[in-house]
Amino acid sequence: MSTLLYILIIPLLLAFIATPARADGEAMLIPVQGPIGAATGEMVVRGIGEAKEQGAALVILEMDTPGGLDAAMRHIVKAILASDVPVVTYVSPSGARAASAGTYILYASHVAAMAPATNLGAATPVQVGGLPGLGDKAPAGDGDEAEGDDGEPAGDAMERKMVNDAVAYIRGLAEMRDRNAEWAERAVREAVSLSSSAALEDGVIDVVAASIPELLEAIHGRTVNVAGMEHELDTEGLMVNRVEPGWRTRLLSIIANPNVAYILLMIGIYGLIFELANPGAVIPGTIGAVSLLLALYALQVLSVDYAGVALILLGVALMTAEAFAPSFGVLGLGGLAAFLFGSVILMDEEGVAVSLPVVFITGALSAGLSIWVVGRLAALRHKPVVSGTGRLVGMSGTAREDFDHSGHVRVEGEVWQADTRAPVHKGDAVRVLSVDGLRLEVEPEKQE
Repeated sequence: MSTLLYILIIPLLLAFIATPARADGEAMLIPVQGPIGAATGEMVVRGIGEAKEQGAALVILEMDTPGGLDAAMRHIVKAILASDVPVVTYVSPSGARAASAGTYILYASHVAAMAPATNLGAATPVQVGGLPGLGDKAPAGDGDEAEGDDGEPAGDAMERKMVNDAVAYIRGLAEMRDRNAEWAERAVREAVSLSSSAALEDGVIDVVAASIPELLEAIHGRTVNVAGMEHELDTEGLMVNRVEPGWRTRLLSIIANPNVAYILLMIGIYGLIFELANPGAVIPGTIGAVSLLLALYALQVLSVDYAGVALILLGVALMTAEAFAPSFGVLGLGGLAAFLFGSVILMDEEGVAVSLPVVFITGALSAGLSIWVVGRLAALRHKPVVSGTGRLVGMSGTAREDFDHSGHVRVEGEVWQADTRAPVHKGDAVRVLSVDGLRLEVEPEKQE
């Protein structure tokens, strides 16, 4: 009986010992870096879900972002609001920022923290593709909306709808977390920003900490509302487990880099041009189509100016036209100027722009390609025709009969009707002067 008892108890003890300890003493750190897109949103939402499954005590979003897609931002905010695990958004390291979409996420978090020398704000919404939500029409003054000539707020109806919706959204988050709602509204309407010290003083954030350990120490014992219930944070001695983004997130983050997106856009444009100029080449068209689709994905995350896109397309078109209709460089120079100006203003958001060296190198390569094509066309103009009836001009043939006006000659193994101004005898060598339909004009070759 005792043996049977041991047999039953020992496996239970082993199973208990082998059971991994819960992560109650663990804080899960999720990096949020670069533009916030679909991949970043999925990574954050999945990380918050895994933190709940593993029983983590805290989730820390280490943020450094210029902003991103509204849909991805709202996806993250919903996950934070529904989370059973407290979420701390920490703008770090020094020099980082939580601009645009990052400001909304910061406001939604249970604890908002920043490292010294960081900033947040500039939360004015913009339409995907670069149409500004308020842009240069941003109101000035102490939070009052600018008015047009008819007394209505500046901007069209769509812009006002976007801004008012964003204001209501961020004010709701501010009131839920008991943070400065008035400044949050100014961040949307006026695109204002704050440093970390000013944000703490104005009640926009809760903590300024220079490092993760200092952050955990600062928020220990703080009471936050998690899923409708008061929760006291116990962060003393927490182990920080950093969640590295997967290969898919890293790949899409690379594609969303402004310089990479710009290069992909140019490869896509030129690939399609080469395919249209040489139907059936396949490879340029395939590479161009794939690159263009990847560029469009990246550009939807970034703030893109339509005027820049239009100037780039105009520049490429003019430089291509120079290759097919040489204009002594007028089209080429105009196209190069449009291309460079468009590239510079393509992305006008502060901190998110194409590198000038990349712009100038790409412009130089485009101009060099146009010059090379023009040179090749000029060289080909001086070469003899190698196809069609025009290639017969200058060739030698043999007269098949005597004639002094019209007769028959053999050229390149074919018999042609021929006209001549000088008498020709059968078997004489003749030279083709011109081709008129199916008739040749010939002359006797001089015999040396």
